[in-house]
Amino acid sequence: MRRKPSVAGYFYPDNSATLRDMIEKMVDPQADKEKAISVISPHAAFIYSGKVAGSVYSSIILPENFIILGPNHQHVSTNMSIMKQGIWETPLGEVSINGTLADLIMKNSDLLKENAENHAQEHSLEVQVPFIQYFKGKITFVPISIGSLAAYEDLEELGKAIAGAIREFGQDVLIVASTDMSHYVSQEVAEKKDFLAINKILDLDAAGLYDVVKKENISMCGFQPTTATIIASKELKAKKADLIKYQTSGEVSGDYLKVVGYAGIRIT
Repeated sequence: MRRKPSVAGYFYPDNSATLRDMIEKMVDPQADKEKAISVISPHAAFIYSGKVAGSVYSSIILPENFIILGPNHQHVSTNMSIMKQGIWETPLGEVSINGTLADLIMKNSDLLKENAENHAQEHSLEVQVPFIQYFKGKITFVPISIGSLAAYEDLEELGKAIAGAIREFGQDVLIVASTDMSHYVSQEVAEKKDFLAINKILDLDAAGLYDVVKKENISMCGFQPTTATIIASKELKAKKADLIKYQTSGEVSGDYLKVVGYAGIRIT
């Protein structure tokens, strides 16, 4: 299975040199780097969210293996979809799926179904890959796409399955949760609602995040992948989370009446 990029030329440049130059302007080569268990990173068009993604990836020591979880914005037949084999292409090259790690995750949870079709057009995982490629040469990863119907109990099972797989895998793995924050609200509303969610992440409170997003009707598209990531991180003995950068689309577009929020968070 070879997955072609679905949003190259739209969310980010489809030319390798242009893309690399763009990312170079969005990362901080002088940033202090820490080894992390997981990160939260946005997935909008790079012109809007790229500086947040670039900041969070600049702040960590990247391993060679990744698990990337993201929401599925499409109408999908499987609520939790994984790919166990294949290659993903981006303008910066090819990335192989780590079948061994994927099998270990699936061994620990019956919720995950192998479904490449659900990944074919989804952008939330794809846009993370060029940032990782910019910093690292040869990498492997496991893509997991989560539909909007995933309940907290499902996410708890998934998070524990991921943590168990990483322990059994025996090599360093970074978990990436792909999410944007509030969508198409005013800057004032976005900041108020986003920080209700962000503070739960910083407290490593997975249930609190899930509940506050539901209760306050926060349009955070990837709160379910983020919830599972917090659970996995705590299983892997995470002690703290740091907000690396927050901004909204208004800081680029100048439109502060309808913004999308972006947060970059590192969990260690």
